[in-house]
Amino acid sequence: MDCQLDIFFLEALLNGLLLAGLLALLALGLNLVFGVIDVVWICYAELVMVGMYGIHFSYKAGMPFLLAAAIGIALVALAGALLHILVIRPVLDSEPINQLLVTGGVLIFLQAVATMAFGIEFRNIGISMGSVSVADMSFSRSRIISFVVALVSMLGLWLFLRRTYIGTAIRAIAQDRQIMPLMGVDSRKVYVVTSAIGGGLAGLAATLMVLNYDIYPQIGLQFGPLVFMICVLGGLGNMIGGFLAAFVISQFIAVGSSCFHTEWGYAVAFLFFMIAIFVRPQGLFGGKS
Repeated sequence: MDCQLDIFFLEALLNGLLLAGLLALLALGLNLVFGVIDVVWICYAELVMVGMYGIHFSYKAGMPFLLAAAIGIALVALAGALLHILVIRPVLDSEPINQLLVTGGVLIFLQAVATMAFGIEFRNIGISMGSVSVADMSFSRSRIISFVVALVSMLGLWLFLRRTYIGTAIRAIAQDRQIMPLMGVDSRKVYVVTSAIGGGLAGLAATLMVLNYDIYPQIGLQFGPLVFMICVLGGLGNMIGGFLAAFVISQFIAVGSSCFHTEWGYAVAFLFFMIAIFVRPQGLFGGKS
């Protein structure tokens, strides 16, 4: 165990802060969908995986990275809308367990298709952005970009939900889905738009993840449980709570990894999560925002 307040420990804390940006962005789309439609997408991380493959193959085909990223975001936004229309809508009024089972089935389906289509080998987009050195500390440029994009995305979504008509309709349905159709709001359209936005946010997260991680069919298993833990800890459907919970969890991972070992960092984070949920089952920051 080496947990001294030295330059290395400070570097771990700051890198944990940068990791929080990516985790917060991953949780943002999932919380938006749950807050409005009241359905948890168990397959959310697999949509990110689809976006990562889309960006990878578009870039390898000779497209500029920004164009490949736009294609990946559009692909996952379309996948989010189709997921709602084909899978969620038929079970929207059924028991929550049925909704979990069908999205869990989509998770297994997407993993199986990716494995058969692309194999199990790890793929890398091949872009190295290097690092920035500050006072003998080193920080990944891609992590810094991910952190900034996460903050901008949170602000952009906040402005969209409060300054646009469809954003106002989304917030209204999130508050009371039964009464809004009586006031002339087409809830079916709002659900599809919300799913597309949630998918688009997953695609944006995929754009940042291809710069930081290898791509393989089971990458959702690496990040999926962590994202759901953050969403539950922040309060399912609470986008601001999920954003803050990502920073809390990332610091537990950073401190645990610095003091012990990387695996222990995740173990400490999950231990904190279990204790917090025992104390506050509704999450640290309450329910829907």
